[in-house]
Amino acid sequence: MPRSTLELRRVLHALPKVDLHRHLEGSLRLETLAEIAQEHGIDLPSYNIEQLRPYVQFTDEEPDFHRFLEKFKLLKRFYTTREAVKRVAYEAVIDAAADNVRYLELRFNPAALAHAQNFPLHEVTELVIEAVNQAQAETGIWVRLLCTAVRHESYDLARQVIDVAMAYRDRGVVGVDLAGDEVHYPAAPFAPLFKRAAEHGLGITIHAGEAGRASNVREAVEVLHAQRIGHGIRAIEDSSVVQLLRQRNVTLEVCPTSNLQTGAVDNFGLHPLRDLYVLGVKVTINTDDPSISDTTLTDEYMVAVMGLGVSLRDLRECTRNSIRAAFLSPVEKLQLEQLLLTEFDTLL
Repeated sequence: MPRSTLELRRVLHALPKVDLHRHLEGSLRLETLAEIAQEHGIDLPSYNIEQLRPYVQFTDEEPDFHRFLEKFKLLKRFYTTREAVKRVAYEAVIDAAADNVRYLELRFNPAALAHAQNFPLHEVTELVIEAVNQAQAETGIWVRLLCTAVRHESYDLARQVIDVAMAYRDRGVVGVDLAGDEVHYPAAPFAPLFKRAAEHGLGITIHAGEAGRASNVREAVEVLHAQRIGHGIRAIEDSSVVQLLRQRNVTLEVCPTSNLQTGAVDNFGLHPLRDLYVLGVKVTINTDDPSISDTTLTDEYMVAVMGLGVSLRDLRECTRNSIRAAFLSPVEKLQLEQLLLTEFDTLL
């Protein structure tokens, strides 16, 4: 183990990383927000970055799931032009690459990007693909895209999002996601849409067991046939759900800092990531919303090691879990695993 915090951060930053759970809408740079707001006259409490920060970033607020979701309502207003959509998508990938993320699954809600100007969903998806491809070419990072539907919005809008994902399956979209308010809106009504997506070869990941109960994780696995669960940490509260995750080989996309800010855990000392890992559940470590949470994947690794009792060897296993759970072909997974874990081992 590195001797100092500074040395530990240096080692963790150098590690080749995989992020399976990162929202495009939660990855905007504050500087970019301020520039877009001023350029397009968006009515904000302030155009000063520090004064703007509390409106779009979780600062010293009382942890709360719905307060966390509120940040996205303001962020929707910043997709004022096609150029803004492309810029935000490009910068999200550039920032991940700068943190030594080698493989990124970037999820986005086409409806959220289209909201400000009522752009067609297909058009904003093409803009994201174009920007992501440019950033990949410049940095060498691998990026695949997931389309996110929102459970507290209409079924018809979710259907449109799933249709977009299927239409762009050969252009980098590899999976679909269901996010939003799991406390008040069940996932089951969306099962037919996700069944159709799976039949078209798309991977399925469902937000569940973050603010909601362990039974939400069961619903996501048994009813929507999720291969991965966004967060899923409340599964620890029901041993039968833990067993289900092991039996079905379902991977959890864990985001420690976000879990603290949403109130899913009261403090890092109570975070169940390590317990789930010891129980044989496939866990991974991810960022969720880097700008809202003011975090990087290196930061999340720091939290895991210093606050959650995760060792560097455990991080290697989490990275392997991420690669094996990625919505890639078997050949691509093997290539990525050999490349990243070989490099990982040289750094340990």
